[in-house]
Amino acid sequence: MTKAVIVGGGPNGLAAGLHLARNGVAVQVLEANEDVGGGARSAELTVPGVVHDVCSAFHPMGVGSPFWREVDLTRHGLRWRWPEIDCAHPLDDDSTALLYQSIEQTADGLGADGRRWKAVFGDLARNFDDLGADLLRPIANVPSHPIKLGLFGPRALLPASVLAKAFRTPQGRALFGGIAAHVYTRLDRPLTASLGLMIGASGHRYGWPVAEGGSGAITDALVRALTEAGGSIATGVPVTSRRDIPDADIVMLDLSPAQIVSLYGDALPGRIRSAYEKYRMGSSAFKVDFAVRGDIPWRDARCAAAGTVHLGGTFRQMREAERLRATGVMPERPFTLVGQQYVADPTRSNGQINPIWAYAHVPFGYDGDATEAIVAQIERFAPGFRDIVVARSVTSVADMTEKNRNYIGGDILGGSNAGLQMLLRPRPAIDPYRVGIPGVYICSQSAPPGAGIHGMCGYRAAESALRGLPGSRR
Repeated sequence: MTKAVIVGGGPNGLAAGLHLARNGVAVQVLEANEDVGGGARSAELTVPGVVHDVCSAFHPMGVGSPFWREVDLTRHGLRWRWPEIDCAHPLDDDSTALLYQSIEQTADGLGADGRRWKAVFGDLARNFDDLGADLLRPIANVPSHPIKLGLFGPRALLPASVLAKAFRTPQGRALFGGIAAHVYTRLDRPLTASLGLMIGASGHRYGWPVAEGGSGAITDALVRALTEAGGSIATGVPVTSRRDIPDADIVMLDLSPAQIVSLYGDALPGRIRSAYEKYRMGSSAFKVDFAVRGDIPWRDARCAAAGTVHLGGTFRQMREAERLRATGVMPERPFTLVGQQYVADPTRSNGQINPIWAYAHVPFGYDGDATEAIVAQIERFAPGFRDIVVARSVTSVADMTEKNRNYIGGDILGGSNAGLQMLLRPRPAIDPYRVGIPGVYICSQSAPPGAGIHGMCGYRAAESALRGLPGSRR
């Protein structure tokens, strides 16, 4: 029987193991930490009975993931829950742009920009499933839907700062800018419109749901599915050298390129080792979880019904903050994301004490304390926030790195999205999952299609591994 070892039990490692196990491979997952899940975990970080997401929180790409739907994680206990409003973006003039799953409702709220919003996102939302089939895989492939992909391409190639000019109102530009800022790099560079378009389109197709009980419920469902398929998981098993990896026909690495070099450097082909050593990190986050009494006192009360609130001000202010961050300067007002998952999933709260999830985009490897900057951004749009905070838990950039070895320098996306690296990660190749050693593959979010709790990096890597087996007809 073919044997596979998965090094790393994050969502992509589990997805790779699950796909292999469903195809008759004996799978063993090795996880260094005491629990699996990576960025898809939950914990009582502040007050007993109050559940916080450790990293990933909202899942517009997850609920529509082709692999998650194929394995039907809901059959294994996963339940999605949707907020009334997917995302709110307040401005200093007390106006707020609101993103709903309904593109019509979103457009109605944008006034003069309503028609423009539908022109930018309408066809992408309608065609999202077909687009996803082509975009959630390596770029160097023959597209299954070339016409739809061709319509997406010209918009995706633009800098976010150029596409933002399609909107005439501050609210329209800010709403698009906050979504585009998830690209986590300068917004005035080519390709930076692409992720905003995909997240926006997936939101209009599937919404921005949360997992009932916390993002760890996604991991729990994956573990159940993997176990049912015959796979096994060992935790508390760090892999620091190749000697730590049992003999196997397939080795899947849910690791960063730098970690792969540390394990296999002398065995990697020179061109691949060079590419991995040049691979750039750069998407650092500083996170604070709050336990609050009641709801955040937003100046615009509608924000209290939003699952996510983007705090960055105008598009121009966000563009400048991301420019400073990318050049190593901590902005006075960093782009900050606030999660109010409990409005969709009340099971996370304890009575009147609710969990608030917040993180700021900070310079790579930032060694300062961004807590006050995050609090100030919330107070900017919700005066009195400090007064309702019962407890808080701070996760600095250094803490990120310590708790998850893939988060080098606090990079939660597995690598910078600047330039062509967004498209050609971790290296330019027809099959970028192969590391140049027979039977060894990279399956982390540093591989295509990149970050997100969608499992597609692991699934695509496992497909590559299955094709590489003797006698394969895939």
